[in-house]
Amino acid sequence: MYQTLYYLLSALGGYVLSSYYLFKNPQVLHKKKHLAFHCHHISHRGGAGEKIENTLEAFRHAVQNKTDLLELDVHLTKDGKVVVSHDENLERQTGVNKNISDINYRDLPPYKERLEVTFMKGHFSTGTDHQISLLEDVFREFPRTPVNLEIKEDNDPLIKKVSELVKTYNRSNITVWASTKNAIMDKCIAENPDMPVMFTVKRGLLLLALYYSGLLPFVPLRESVLESPMPSVYNRTYDPPPGLMRNKLVMKLVQKLTMRRSLFQHLEARGIQVYLWVLNQDSDFQKAFSLGATGVITDYPSKLRMFLDNQSS
Repeated sequence: MYQTLYYLLSALGGYVLSSYYLFKNPQVLHKKKHLAFHCHHISHRGGAGEKIENTLEAFRHAVQNKTDLLELDVHLTKDGKVVVSHDENLERQTGVNKNISDINYRDLPPYKERLEVTFMKGHFSTGTDHQISLLEDVFREFPRTPVNLEIKEDNDPLIKKVSELVKTYNRSNITVWASTKNAIMDKCIAENPDMPVMFTVKRGLLLLALYYSGLLPFVPLRESVLESPMPSVYNRTYDPPPGLMRNKLVMKLVQKLTMRRSLFQHLEARGIQVYLWVLNQDSDFQKAFSLGATGVITDYPSKLRMFLDNQSS
């Protein structure tokens, strides 16, 4: 019995030591990823707090503020045009209770005169551009600006058309496949495996399980980007839907479990960039970077630009 216990403890000790060493030195087992971009400044929906979200005016404003990455979502119109919009249903954005997939592009209604900023309750944005953008127009106007492109719906024609546009504009290495769902992400990767990908929700939960079990250093990861909410903004600048996320104690626990500097440092050492969202105050920018985040996703590109410039000076 004692001999068995000795071997078990020896094996456990060897596992702990090797896990710790490889966690600190991941390049021993894993070739470091090298993306064509390294992002500190990411503009959420083009900067939804300073211009009408997802319009070309918003994207221009973000690029003028030297954003490193445009974050956006896409949908398919009835006549097969890929448009940039967070919501499939247009009621919040335009006041018209119709789905994008039921309307031809030329018949899409304009955005409202002003829109409430989702992650800055009580604040509104406005602008001169109220037209829903075509993804192709974004690619054409900003050919070398990296884009994080989220597919929300399990829609094969949409995925195929997005991939075709990415290839047409020769930007596979600077366009990130993003989706919260494994099934959608698998289709995206199959359609264009040359594009970097982010963690889905399930893959993110698996990442945490591997981290806490000590197995993470041994496991290869296909993803190049981790995009995670920073739970401390919930119930403060953002009102989540009814449920557990409304419980401040729960969100404090989630903050403790997910916002781990050692995890972010390990991912960075493997060439996996970490972006925290959606942060709109200087104190949150500071917190994110102190946690080891590569970049911050914000609705206020000029505010984040000023923060970064002040930090560098």
